[in-house]
Amino acid sequence: MASVREQVEIARANPLRKGKSPKRVLIIGASTGYGMSSRITAAFSSGADTLGVYFERPPKPDKPGSAGYYNSLAFNKLAEGLDSVHLDVNGDAFSQACKLEVLERAKEMGGAFDLVIYSLASPRRTDPESGENYRACLKPIGAVYRNKTLDTDKEEVKEITIDPASPDEIESTRKVMGGEDWQLWTEFLLEENLLAEGCVNLAYSYIGPAVTQPIYRNGTIGRAKEDLEGTASELTDLMQGKCRGNAYVSVNKAVVTQASSAIPVVPLYVSLLFKIMRKMGTHEGCIEQIVRMFNERLYSGKDEVPVDEKNRIRLDDWEMDPKVQEEVINAWSLINTENLNELTNFKEYQSEFLKLFGFGLDGVNYDEDVDLVNPFTSS
Repeated sequence: MASVREQVEIARANPLRKGKSPKRVLIIGASTGYGMSSRITAAFSSGADTLGVYFERPPKPDKPGSAGYYNSLAFNKLAEGLDSVHLDVNGDAFSQACKLEVLERAKEMGGAFDLVIYSLASPRRTDPESGENYRACLKPIGAVYRNKTLDTDKEEVKEITIDPASPDEIESTRKVMGGEDWQLWTEFLLEENLLAEGCVNLAYSYIGPAVTQPIYRNGTIGRAKEDLEGTASELTDLMQGKCRGNAYVSVNKAVVTQASSAIPVVPLYVSLLFKIMRKMGTHEGCIEQIVRMFNERLYSGKDEVPVDEKNRIRLDDWEMDPKVQEEVINAWSLINTENLNELTNFKEYQSEFLKLFGFGLDGVNYDEDVDLVNPFTSS
């Protein structure tokens, strides 16, 4: 609750102009990270109705649910005072059953969405048509990868070596993290007349700096992200003919998420990036980034959404500032276990990671007993 409330307060402080904001928003992958921040911004900056789709573990009387479940519970509690409607679908977003449940909830809300945000981060996917299971992997393509990485438990900088992916692993990662499922969702929403005239259909991606490119952008995940970005132009063509809508990929900044923490090199890079961007006054977390996207990209009042030469929205512009990346490159060769906390903001990285699960927040009494099933009845 404290974590979600922090984001809500930032969103409230940055309202969108009336008439320049979405009215009904579908967020696929709405319980953590950029998806959660997107739902909060839509509701508390824009006053929009939201339908949040996520796949989270509910609690039992003797066992807590997943952090994302409680994020969504907290969101709905805080949204009770709004003049807007907020519904949830807790299910496997890759399945046809989940899409059909979204259809029913959309009918309850009153109709079509003028903003769709696709923000799934899953390590595996079951193809709804073939029933085949696919797993994503994080590997380089074409060559062995060696670089520094950070053992976050031991606070130790060490070398890592990762063998290249096989063709099957490359394809399996594309099936999980590429544009195929985004396309299936878009086709379904169009068939059911759930995309409003002029709808914006948005998926999130990441490019990253030179120090992570061999393992990220030039590796299996990067290949999947290229597929995602290629899908955007196909979806725009499809939407233009049916609802005069547009599909975009938004390239976002590196932040602390459960998914990114599992990528070798990234925790060390993010710890360094935090220090550099805080010094320059350009640091952003998920909520600040999404608030900026709504205010300065999607609903700025301009005739067209500002994009790069590949039709991508670039919210990583401050991260990829040449001055920032020059400092990253200069510091990277110097970082070791002994100077880790001097050259980076690793302590802040640790703090942000703990906050993903509700820990380390000011003003919370962590010794107090909590009803695991209904924890926010008195909040």
